[in-house]
Amino acid sequence: MIEVLNDTDFEKFRKLIYEESGITYTSINRSILDSRIKDLIRTKNIPTPSEYYDLVTKSPEEMKMMLDSITTNLTRFFRNQPHFDTLINYIIPHLVESKKTSIDKKVRIWSAGCSTGEEPYTIAMILKEKLPFGYDFQVTASDISLKSLLVAQKGFYETSKVQGIPPEYLDKYFIKYDTGYQMKQEIIEKIRFDYHNLKNDSGARNLDIVFCRNVLIYFDEQAQLAVINRFWNSMAPKSYLFIGHSESLFGMKTNFEFLKTDWSCLYQKNINK
Repeated sequence: MIEVLNDTDFEKFRKLIYEESGITYTSINRSILDSRIKDLIRTKNIPTPSEYYDLVTKSPEEMKMMLDSITTNLTRFFRNQPHFDTLINYIIPHLVESKKTSIDKKVRIWSAGCSTGEEPYTIAMILKEKLPFGYDFQVTASDISLKSLLVAQKGFYETSKVQGIPPEYLDKYFIKYDTGYQMKQEIIEKIRFDYHNLKNDSGARNLDIVFCRNVLIYFDEQAQLAVINRFWNSMAPKSYLFIGHSESLFGMKTNFEFLKTDWSCLYQKNINK
């Protein structure tokens, strides 16, 4: 029975995971990687870490399964409420005003690292409520975990998972069952769920808002900068970026501007000054 990965095995998997996803494992969080690789080896009934490594490097499907297993998926509806207060009270009014004379009145949002869907569904419910008549929106929700995306696509959540949703939203946008709550189709159809590795360009362009919260903390500085620059390329000339409250672009050479509102701090792309 494998107790822990030896130093050679840890280094091989650490390097492979970094090259494939940008996610960084160090001696500080080594125990997490040890545990998850051991679980995979046990599930696959493979004798040694080296043999599992050989399998992963030869099979794209096994690689996806490994990356799925080594990511952390913690989320909830309306997580970090001040960000959503900023969305409601600052960003939506600004976007509505900027698109007032445009033929294109669609607001485009990307929820990157969406996990099991609570964040993009929160965004979609808010936009459904707050955008005025004549405006539309589309949310793209992506994650590297296929398992999480399958949960998100179904839009069904146990009762314990819907804590924090305002009662008026819960009543309006969910169907209650004995075992939980089902998101209504009118919200599900506004979200496009997509398997995406942030190491790669998503191909998205002209996005008005990007949420990428509590994801950058898993990357080293070089990988963080690469992700941030890809966000910049995907965003509209006047647009907004949310990152986690414990994350910062301070000291990073990016073109984003720090923006402090009455509700929270975020970043903006503004090349129309």
